[in-house]
Amino acid sequence: MIDIKLIRENPEIVKENIKKKFQNNKIHLVDKIIEIDESWRNLKAKADLLRHERNTISKEISEAKKTKNEAKASALLKTAKKIPEEIEKTEEKTNKLEEERNLLLSQIPNIINKNVPIGKDSTKNVEDKKFEKIPKFKFTPKNHVELGESLNILDFDNSAKTSGKGFYYLKDDLALLNQAIIRYGIDFMTKKGYSYIETPLMLRSSVMNNVTDLNDQKNQIYKIENEDLYLIGTSEHSLIGRFIDTTIQESMLPIKNTSYSMCFRKEIGSHGIEEKGIFRTHQFNKIEMISICKPNDSMKIFEEMKKITIDLFKSMKIPIRVLKICSGDLGDLKHIQVDIEAWSPVKKEYYEVGSCSNLTDAQARKLKIRAIGKKGEKYTPHTLNNTAVATSRALVAILENNQTKAGEIKIPKVLQKYMNNKKIIQSKKQEKPKKSKKKK
Repeated sequence: MIDIKLIRENPEIVKENIKKKFQNNKIHLVDKIIEIDESWRNLKAKADLLRHERNTISKEISEAKKTKNEAKASALLKTAKKIPEEIEKTEEKTNKLEEERNLLLSQIPNIINKNVPIGKDSTKNVEDKKFEKIPKFKFTPKNHVELGESLNILDFDNSAKTSGKGFYYLKDDLALLNQAIIRYGIDFMTKKGYSYIETPLMLRSSVMNNVTDLNDQKNQIYKIENEDLYLIGTSEHSLIGRFIDTTIQESMLPIKNTSYSMCFRKEIGSHGIEEKGIFRTHQFNKIEMISICKPNDSMKIFEEMKKITIDLFKSMKIPIRVLKICSGDLGDLKHIQVDIEAWSPVKKEYYEVGSCSNLTDAQARKLKIRAIGKKGEKYTPHTLNNTAVATSRALVAILENNQTKAGEIKIPKVLQKYMNNKKIIQSKKQEKPKKSKKKK
């Protein structure tokens, strides 16, 4: 949520930012917010004046009683009795206006960074850098579904029976490879100074409403029936939600946390669920990172987080690129975002495997996270998040980029120690039944 002070002092900056986001239908909201805010401030001033008047009259009543001026004391008491009711009515109006103002404020996009490309939609996202060589095959590469089924390490038929479309069974070496990525990823994050946290997989609406937007809740988040609980779509939500309505000593900043968790998403919308595959599913694994920091440090930490994901995929020798997300494709809470994308030798294109965002103070303000400086001054800190690795998508990248002509999969060197030093995933040979010996 954007700072009301910015709208009060620089409404034109906010309007220009809305234009850069191609959300011109929201420009009128700025003037509406200013109008409501002015009424709110007038009522707040009135309530403060009434409290001051109450305090002044209380002193006058005390003085009148001391001087035994009962007539004056009686008249003052009559006036004093009316003030609490006046204050209550004024505060009710003030609270309603504040709710209305905050609802409108939540629709105003965060101020974008100067380095964000200006564009209306994802077609205007800009490639930044590429890492690792794209493999060249002397054969037609198979997709991850063909590879997984031929090696008997992916099972979609039985998951369709037990759970429906959008689920899968990982078997044997592929299941172990998934765990290897998780264990390696956790080690990688903690060595970079991120504290490992295991989080709840469900959150109350008071948290979920402030870490996601209404569109995400409708299209992505699973609601638990008859409970005030939602399944998390990412552990980022529960990592940052842990600090809701808290004040943090500046000496504790930056806070750097990482977490592995199961994640759950409806995936309703233009993409939808794949008929068969592990790229876009209802259930998957992710290693996330969040940071809460001083405002002046957030872009430095953004670059640090981005580099961690790049280095993680480079260490697995997966060809990737960094994609700058343009203004029109940027979520409203975000100041800047880059996606890390892996190469698909089958589709001949890159696809998202990680995403890093700086939300400046917009998310922290919604969650009422505050920081307190050395001199006691309070301010809103900045928050950042980063998907270090979504393991199912990393598995797709490894299967497709590391396949051999025989349909086997070479395991990245950094993951081999997590798989008992196994170097390649091969099809298991079925044992032939032994012939029984004939009695002589």
